[in-house]
Amino acid sequence: MAGILIIAHAPFATALRECVAHIYGGLPARIGVIDVTPDCDPAQIVALAHSEVERLKEDNGALVMTDMFGATPSNIAGRLATLPDVRVVAGVNLPMLVRAVCYRATPLDTLVDKALAGATKGIHAVGPAMPPPVAPIASDADCMPALPPDSALDASSKANGR
Repeated sequence: MAGILIIAHAPFATALRECVAHIYGGLPARIGVIDVTPDCDPAQIVALAHSEVERLKEDNGALVMTDMFGATPSNIAGRLATLPDVRVVAGVNLPMLVRAVCYRATPLDTLVDKALAGATKGIHAVGPAMPPPVAPIASDADCMPALPPDSALDASSKANGR
């Protein structure tokens, strides 16, 4: 499975990771975050990002997700794009991240395509005058589990104090 690193303006990266943990009843393995603060030293963050990618990288590589193209977190993430088996996408949102978690076992380029599709298909205007979405909403069958079945049970048991 590909590792996932989120690099974003503080506290967005951590918030996205916490949302994924909430959705899956526990944090799937190999998801790292770097929250970039206004007073950070970009050179230090680049070094940290390199070490995080190496820590998170699996057989099919690592996907780095960043929040806003052209901003400091994106520029830091862009420095990782030249590494072997690393892909970088900008504009991370929760649907993109959830889709990436679902498809981490696919080849890295397929994972990028799935994440980008999740990002755009997850955006809808909501209101009484709006027509239903054109694209069908993804079903559970479209997504591979992010955690082995016992891991999800263990995580929910721990969360419930069992």
